[in-house]
Amino acid sequence: MASTNRIVRVALRGDAILTNPLWNKGTAFTLKERKQLGLMGRLPYKVNTIDQQCQRAYDQLLSRDTPLRKNSFLQSLKEQNSVLFYQLLLRHLKELMPIVYTPTEADAIANYSHLFRRSEGLYLTYSGRDSMEEDFFEQIKGRDIDLIVCSDSGAILGIGDQGVGISTAKSVIYTLLAGINPVKSLPVVLDVGTDNEILLNDPLYVGWCHKRIRGEDYDQFTDKFVQLVRKYLPHSLLHFEDFGVTNAQRLLDLYRDKHAVFNDDIQGTGAVTLAAVVSAVGVTKSTLADQRYIIYGAGSAGLGIARQLRDGIVQTDGVPLDKANRQFYLIDKHGLIKESLGDLIRPELREFVRPNDEWEGVPTNDKGEITLLEVVKKTKPTVLIGCSTHAGAFTQEVVQEMAKTVDRPIILPLSNPSRLVEVDPAKANDWTNGRALLATGSPFPPARMPNGKNYILLPDALIYPGLGFGAVIAKARSLSDSMILAGAQRLASLSPALKDP
Repeated sequence: MASTNRIVRVALRGDAILTNPLWNKGTAFTLKERKQLGLMGRLPYKVNTIDQQCQRAYDQLLSRDTPLRKNSFLQSLKEQNSVLFYQLLLRHLKELMPIVYTPTEADAIANYSHLFRRSEGLYLTYSGRDSMEEDFFEQIKGRDIDLIVCSDSGAILGIGDQGVGISTAKSVIYTLLAGINPVKSLPVVLDVGTDNEILLNDPLYVGWCHKRIRGEDYDQFTDKFVQLVRKYLPHSLLHFEDFGVTNAQRLLDLYRDKHAVFNDDIQGTGAVTLAAVVSAVGVTKSTLADQRYIIYGAGSAGLGIARQLRDGIVQTDGVPLDKANRQFYLIDKHGLIKESLGDLIRPELREFVRPNDEWEGVPTNDKGEITLLEVVKKTKPTVLIGCSTHAGAFTQEVVQEMAKTVDRPIILPLSNPSRLVEVDPAKANDWTNGRALLATGSPFPPARMPNGKNYILLPDALIYPGLGFGAVIAKARSLSDSMILAGAQRLASLSPALKDP
C-alpha cells in the first residue's frame, strides 16, 4: 500500500476503469488522466484529493446508524474503490477494526445471503467438483498469488455453521496490518453444504442447498483443492479459517508438513493467548510452568490454546511434555475432560484427560458433570481461559473463588462476538477489586481501575498478519511451531502491562 510515482499502463477505458475497484480513483482522476482514459463527461468537474475523498466517505459512514450498516457500506466501498477503502480504514483503524472484523463481521456473515451484492474471491462448490481445476486456474491465471484465505464456513466466529461466506475480512487485515497487496490475495470458500436449517429454508440463500458433506467425500473434495494450491501456487500461504471442530485440527495435521499452512482458529488463537499469558506472568514475576490452567471450551480454539501454552512451557521452561500436560484442566459441554467420559472424548483431547481418582468426592451437577465452579475450587487455577461462546459462564462466584487464592488472577474471556463472552471484563475487574489481569477476544469499553484510571482492554491482538507476512517474504514451505512461538514471544514483549502492572 506504499505510495508510488511510477507510471502504470492499463488497457481499460471509460466505464471499464470506473467499475474496476483496483483502478478506479473516482473523482481523484486528474484532467489529464480523464482525457487519456476516456473519462471526460463521466465524472463531475472537481478533482478531489485522497484526503477529501476520505472525508466524504467518512461522513457517509457516520450516517449509518448500526455497525452492520457501516460494515455493509465499507464492503460496498471496497467494491468501488479499493485504495479509498484501505485509506479510510488506515486513518480510522481503531474505530473501524471492530466494524470490518470481529465482532461485526460475524453478523455480516450471518446475513451474507441477504447483504450479497457482488461476488468476491473464488467459490468452489461440491456439486461442481469435476470442474474445480478449471475454475481454480481461471481465477489465478496471470496473477501472482501470495495468500489464500480458505474456509468451509463450518464454525464462523462463535455462530456456527453458516454454509457459505467468503473469507474477505482476514484478507483485509493481512493488508492493513502486514501490507500484503490485496491483488495478491485470494479468498476461497469451499461450499460443501450446510446443516443450518434456517439457511436451507431461506429462498435467498446463495449457497448450495444441501446437507453438509462429510467423511470420505469431504476429504477428497478438500484434498483436491489443497493439491491445486500446491501445484499452481507452491510458495503461497494457505490460511485455513473457521473450519469445524471435526476438521480443523485434522486438516492442519494432514497438510502442515506439505505446504505453508496456517489455521488461525488453532495456531493464531493459541499464539496470541500464549503472548497474553507470557506478558501476564511477566507482571506476576512467575513463569508459564508455575501456572495452573483451566480452559473452558475444548473445541478447535481451546485445544489450540492448550497445545500452544503447553509447548511454550516445554520449550521455554524445559518441562517434560507429560508433566506440562498435567497443568491443564479442559472443560467442554460434557464437563471436565476426565477418564470416565469414555467415548465422549475426542481423540485429539486424549493427552489432556484427567484421571478419575483425582475427582473422588467432588460434587457433580444433576447430569453427573463436574462444573466449572467445582474445578476452580479443586484446582485453584492461576489462569482461566474462556473460548466456549457460553455467555456469562464466568460468574461472580467463579471469579471470586479464583481470586481467593491468587493475588493477580489471569482471566481471558476470548469468545466472540462480544455478546457471547464468558464475562464482561469490567465485571471481572470489579469482582477482583482491580487485581485481575485481563485480555479479551472482542473489543470492550475501557475499564476503570481502583486507582481511578481507565484502561483500554484490547481484543486478542492480531498475530497472524505478521506470521503470514514472514512466511510470504521467506517463501516458507511450512509454518513451524518454533516460528509461531517466536511470534508469540515477540508480541508478548510489546505488552504495556510489562511497564505498567
